[in-house]
Amino acid sequence: MADSFFGDPLKKFLLNAPSTREWTGSLALMDWLETPSSHIFKINVPGYSKDDIKVQIEEEGNVLHISGGAPKEEDSEVMKDAIWRVSERGAMKGEFSRVISLPGNLKLDEISAHVDNGVLTVVVPKEQAPKASKARPINVLSKI
Repeated sequence: MADSFFGDPLKKFLLNAPSTREWTGSLALMDWLETPSSHIFKINVPGYSKDDIKVQIEEEGNVLHISGGAPKEEDSEVMKDAIWRVSERGAMKGEFSRVISLPGNLKLDEISAHVDNGVLTVVVPKEQAPKASKARPINVLSKI
């Protein structure tokens, strides 16, 4: 009975749901916030240092590329004769990549990025939008 309930289509849906899908070896989950002055991206990158992360902008097309990869831990003398019982920390640390198409009217030369406590924050400032002109009525005169 359980097999008929969890048939192939449902299994595929459950196993490929965004909450369970790994993305190129890492769960680089992202928040995208838009303020009046900028777009702000916050991406989970636990265990990565600033040297492990690469942020690039493709100016033609306004495409933001964020990627990372951490080097594997070196075998030390202490670990030479060790027997691994559990290895979970390295399972979440692999390569990740995000490609984001940005809207226009951005200050691409002023993009900033920093990593703090396992969160990468990328700020993309907006160009100041021209003020929308207010419509005002014009009196139409008539000569009789």
